[in-house]
Amino acid sequence: MKSFISWIGGKKLLRENIVSMFPTNYDKYVEVFGGAGWVLFHKKEEKEEIYNDMNSNLINLFKIVKYHPDAFIKELEFYLNSRELFDNMKEEVNLKSLTDIQKATRFFILIKNSYGSKMGSFGVRKRDITKSIEYIKEISKRLNKVIIENLDFEKVLNKYDKEETLFYLDPPYFKTENYYKDIEFNEQDHLRLKEALSNIKGKWILSYNDCNYIRDLYKDYNIQEIERQNNLKIKYENNSRYRELIIKNY
Repeated sequence: MKSFISWIGGKKLLRENIVSMFPTNYDKYVEVFGGAGWVLFHKKEEKEEIYNDMNSNLINLFKIVKYHPDAFIKELEFYLNSRELFDNMKEEVNLKSLTDIQKATRFFILIKNSYGSKMGSFGVRKRDITKSIEYIKEISKRLNKVIIENLDFEKVLNKYDKEETLFYLDPPYFKTENYYKDIEFNEQDHLRLKEALSNIKGKWILSYNDCNYIRDLYKDYNIQEIERQNNLKIKYENNSRYRELIIKNY
């Protein structure tokens, strides 16, 4: 199953590789930096699943799609694809006077119709919102038993940690943190994440960009290199391919 949105740093291209590296013996799955949830939607359903992200608008969108898909779809039916409306929604999305459904609709449209899904500038190309609407009910069913959290990663790790838990983590990548809208994540947070992972009882699998800093930080763990097409507007030695690391404690 595919996600219903795109997101900066999303694992659309690597979801199959990541899921193939999952252990077989776990009974609880926790996606700590949820984003678009590409890995969550791709994997098989588990008895207990938790989706978490610190972006409150993203969490609101997931909750509305889960609990109120019909109202969400009805709100979307009146949308017209225009630059003027897009710009208006950028101004409105954080208004306190909006209902949660109205906020979710605006946030969804900004993702769908912005350049690179960054919600900054209008993407001048034809998009069929009706196809997305048809898919919403399928997503709602998939999220039916998923617990949705809006917590700091350390609180999520502490709350759900046990020997039978599998954590998948896709944090903001080192030195690309400014690409993540409305989320602060600095070098101290990278260190805090490593320290938190060093003290948990469960299994974890972690995605990161391939750089000397991250390799050194996680040198005591199982590190595997993986390569994908580059979909971030960052200057690398080879602009068409991008190297990432999959790090595991098992």
